[in-house]
Amino acid sequence: MWTRRQLISSFAFARPRPNVVIILTDDQGYGDFSLRRNPVLKTPNLDRLAQESVEFTRFSVSPVCAPTRAALMTGRYPLRTGVHGVTKGRETLRSSEITLADCLKGAGYRTSLIGKWHLGENYPYVPHARGFDEFTGFRTGHWNWYFDSPVERNGKPDKLKGYIADSLTNEAINFVKSPRREPFFLYLAYNTPHAPYQVPDQYFNRFADKGLSIPDQSIYAMVANLDDNIGRLLSHLDSDTIVLFMCDNGPQTDRFNAGLRGRKGSVYEGGTRSPLYVRYPAKLTGGRKVSRIAGHIDILPTILDLTGVSRPNGPKLDGISLKPLLEGNEAAWPSRQIFTHADHQPNPLSPYPGCVRDQRFKMVNGKELYDLEADPAEAINIADREPKRMAQMVADYEAWFASTVEGFTPGAPPIPVGYKEENPAVLTAPQATLGGSLRFFMKQGFAHDFATGWSNPDDEMTWNIDARVSGRYEATIQYRGPIGTKLSLNQLSATTRQLTPMDEIELPHRAHNGNEAPVVHWNRLVLGRLNLPKGPSKLSLKLTGSSCDIKALELRKC
Repeated sequence: MWTRRQLISSFAFARPRPNVVIILTDDQGYGDFSLRRNPVLKTPNLDRLAQESVEFTRFSVSPVCAPTRAALMTGRYPLRTGVHGVTKGRETLRSSEITLADCLKGAGYRTSLIGKWHLGENYPYVPHARGFDEFTGFRTGHWNWYFDSPVERNGKPDKLKGYIADSLTNEAINFVKSPRREPFFLYLAYNTPHAPYQVPDQYFNRFADKGLSIPDQSIYAMVANLDDNIGRLLSHLDSDTIVLFMCDNGPQTDRFNAGLRGRKGSVYEGGTRSPLYVRYPAKLTGGRKVSRIAGHIDILPTILDLTGVSRPNGPKLDGISLKPLLEGNEAAWPSRQIFTHADHQPNPLSPYPGCVRDQRFKMVNGKELYDLEADPAEAINIADREPKRMAQMVADYEAWFASTVEGFTPGAPPIPVGYKEENPAVLTAPQATLGGSLRFFMKQGFAHDFATGWSNPDDEMTWNIDARVSGRYEATIQYRGPIGTKLSLNQLSATTRQLTPMDEIELPHRAHNGNEAPVVHWNRLVLGRLNLPKGPSKLSLKLTGSSCDIKALELRKC
């Protein structure tokens, strides 16, 4: 097993290397561009980026956020990396995976992630332990506070000023303008236009009287804001900077999607088709389109090929370098298949929903076959007309799926605690298993949700942990609720003494909540200190008396 010190020392820094910028947007659909003939949306900066780039018109991602990010960071299909969901720890990138940031940092790059991570909530699964020198943003799947947003900066709490996409862009511009001489890698992972649908009024009002729902009016306003911000960033980049732009999945609402079937969460093209723009003025001729199929697994090998950086020995890549296509060398390009699995489903060991596509045909869910050249909208199932092709593609898909789940264990890994690099460890409610009548406030347990509904003695929250070192740990609960509730954690117990306001914190410009958990006030109650053995164990929280809402458990190694 490689170590990070071995990784860094394994490279020779022989020649200057180009800068690299990856821009990833969140829940922006394939039709959310004016160049796709969107009837209400104008995106001049993104349109110009497409015109200056080599554009891949058949580029595929996963149906939801975290799996796409895992493939982007590793060059491997998400299930191979341990990522098989978007919450409750199932989005955690396995520690043995080598990230793109690891590779570029090892070659002397200054590396930064600004925005959304969504590949692990606790150290050592966090950005500043996965190859990023600098991290400003948030770890979870999304944020729920878009104005003057609290974030973290390299593991420490911080706060941005203004609207979040504007602030993240300011951070990105400051990073690329640094006078330091090393080449840089910037991963700018915007969290918009993901819900909640909060956006400055000047953008929201731009789409009034367009006949849109409030969510779609807000979403288009957020995309317009993104377009302005991406234009600002591009103006600060030179010709020796490789810029890649893509989206993480399809649109989250049933809006204009350029004629594609489906939306976020679906394995049809509407849920998995993304633009890919690659701009590199110093080396590549822009204004070209490539129709060869490609996918998120190809980003890491492509960037390493363009920069001349090697990847250390590690798990085998699934992706291939797109450099020949970027340079216009399509004649010898091999035929290939790209596979997609709905990694967010309740049972990740079930092969379907899923699909496989080659350059012309696409098999969906073991029952459907489409000719994407003749039928890009996937409207006509031709499985009965092409039984041999259908049978072969089903066999190819199921063989691929079996290979991705070899040695795979569904569910979240135990939550690591006791690292000196992160003390205390914060164990959030969505990372717990709820028993009895407990439920999540917003039902699904996405980021920022909390446990509620305590009503009988059998109700409990349990966290599976993995203590790096044995010893005493101080346990603190984040809660809201009345005075006099007894909270018990294993052998510890304490009674609430502080009344928490039950009201939400009022946020500005909340056009539509988008079914996100509200931002509320939380109190902290120290339960005491408990002895934990080194290695895996389980912590169980119970309540006696009046009910409380539980946000998180903090464990501090004493």
